[in-house]
Amino acid sequence: MRIDDFGLRIDFRSSADFDLNQVQTRNLQSGIDMSRTSIIALLIFGAVLGYFLSFGPETTQKFKASVYQLLAPFLTGGSGIKKQITSVRTGLKSLDQLEHENAALQVENREVRATNQGLRDVEHEVNRLRHALNYRERSVFKLIAAEIIARDSSTWWRTITINRGRRDGIETDMPVVTDLGLVGKTTTVSDSISVVLLVSDENCRLAASVEGSREQGIVSGERTTTGLTPFLNLNFLSKQADLKPGQKVYTSGVGGVFPSGLLVGVVKSYRVRELDGQAQLTPAVDLSHLEDVFVVTGRR
Repeated sequence: MRIDDFGLRIDFRSSADFDLNQVQTRNLQSGIDMSRTSIIALLIFGAVLGYFLSFGPETTQKFKASVYQLLAPFLTGGSGIKKQITSVRTGLKSLDQLEHENAALQVENREVRATNQGLRDVEHEVNRLRHALNYRERSVFKLIAAEIIARDSSTWWRTITINRGRRDGIETDMPVVTDLGLVGKTTTVSDSISVVLLVSDENCRLAASVEGSREQGIVSGERTTTGLTPFLNLNFLSKQADLKPGQKVYTSGVGGVFPSGLLVGVVKSYRVRELDGQAQLTPAVDLSHLEDVFVVTGRR
């Protein structure tokens, strides 16, 4: 027993020692393997490093150039993408800025056009008043300036109302003119306003003569609808009258109401009727755009 016990103890210890030794042997072997791997890696790295270090400067530069050549597409690609993104951002910013600038320019353009229109209106008014003043100064007649304040819509080509009356020296049957020619005559006069019968009315008749000829006749208006340009008729001309378009027709002074020398209109056409000749005239004054007129009160 003792021998057996002693032997067992001996066997037990020998087995434990064997297991411990085996573990230590494996650990040592693993350490040796790791050391070998590290050594091999270091050797390879050193060999590669030594290989490249053995090259001359020129070879090294060529190697670097080859590496950069391989990496160039990636480097330039990244740079290009960055530039494109920057370009898109800049483009969006520029587009937004252009929209704001365009809106500002449109507002400025409208303001400039409105200003220009206002300047044109002022220029037109100044020119109109200048012509009127010049006409008044050089006219052989005594003139009273008047402004048109009303026009009868039912008799568009027949009457207008002016802001001058009896207190201003206006009387019935006084000629009314502009610097371009005859407008009509006063018919109804109150203290502060007067009604003017236009030369285009069929009831406004006056004696007239044709420039450059011995022809004389009676001018009367021709009834027309609103919106159409009225014409005047010069009646009682001779059948042998040789009238041409563009000839001017003036008041002859016969009858006492209209003095001689006032431009009535120009010949548009001529025709021979059964008993006389008749010329159609275009009025010297645009009666649809009257603003200011002069009332003739006598000669100077």
